[in-house]
Amino acid sequence: MSAASIESIDLIDFVVNQGNGVKGLSKLGLETIPQNYIQPPEERLDKNQIVHQESIPIIDVSNWDDPKVVFSISEAAAKWGFFQIINHGIPLEVLENVMEAAHKFFELPSEEKRKYLKENSPTPNVQLKTSFSLAEKVLEWKDFLMHFYFPDDDSVNLWPSVSKDQVLEYVKCTKPVIKKLLQVLLKGLNVKEFDETKESQLMGALIVDLMHYPMCPNPELAAGVGRHADISSITILLQDDVGGLYVRGTKADQWIHVTPVKGALVINIGDMLQIVSNDRYKSIEHRVIVDRSRDRVSVPIFVNPANDAVVGPFQELLDGGEKPVYKGVMFSDYFNFFFSKGPEGKKTLEYAKV
Repeated sequence: MSAASIESIDLIDFVVNQGNGVKGLSKLGLETIPQNYIQPPEERLDKNQIVHQESIPIIDVSNWDDPKVVFSISEAAAKWGFFQIINHGIPLEVLENVMEAAHKFFELPSEEKRKYLKENSPTPNVQLKTSFSLAEKVLEWKDFLMHFYFPDDDSVNLWPSVSKDQVLEYVKCTKPVIKKLLQVLLKGLNVKEFDETKESQLMGALIVDLMHYPMCPNPELAAGVGRHADISSITILLQDDVGGLYVRGTKADQWIHVTPVKGALVINIGDMLQIVSNDRYKSIEHRVIVDRSRDRVSVPIFVNPANDAVVGPFQELLDGGEKPVYKGVMFSDYFNFFFSKGPEGKKTLEYAKV
């Protein structure tokens, strides 16, 4: 199929309905990406905006109880909204296995991958998707397999066999790290108790994505992910060594590359934690730029409130005299509002403001 023959209706059929995904486009040997994937100039990353002198903090969490660790994490969450953690206790083999599983899934024949499209999937808890939303004016250069993880849910047995065990082992090893991170972040707010209510409010549901960003003939025109902030409480990201994740710097119009560190996990604050912290912690815009010569893989775990959880500033902060910046919102309403439109930076937070 030539670039000239890819028109909008054919493109959606080829990429989505036939299960080829963006990976299928990438293999066509196109000299120029289809018009649907070309970002408007104002949404492309200008190399002059990249700040090479700065990087997000890398924090050694081998001793979670060390006051210095608590301070470093809280400071990073307030200033940067992003940091990397090392010595977190998850075996390197587990990390490497889940990355390899992501590659293997996206190397499956299209007829196999097609079985996990929303309308075909044996369970709504695993879905193959492409871009952010097909309703977008400009599509993103990515495919991803989305897993909705709930404890004791038998539908995990219907996840793809090529990646199921590796994803489940990764989640099992990461859950204690998630809980420790949230406990430390709450301690930084002087919120002492991480009870069942707060656990449901902050980590009641997990979404695990196997993200695949195929090599792209025109990376300067495309976006793997447009600029956005996550709506999670926190996001735990495992990335490969290709690079391409950029976060908004502390000054306007500056972007900082998150340099891959072997064995590290990238942590970012989501909107939900910004809301419960009453703006002390910040969710920060970030984006992914694709590569001309290598496929990029990453595995984010979006740590979300339970769907029916009502999320608002912690009462402990308001009891201290702070005025609420946000009202209480049901997470499912916030989630649906976010996905009803394309990425829009941090505009979704306005939905929850008082």
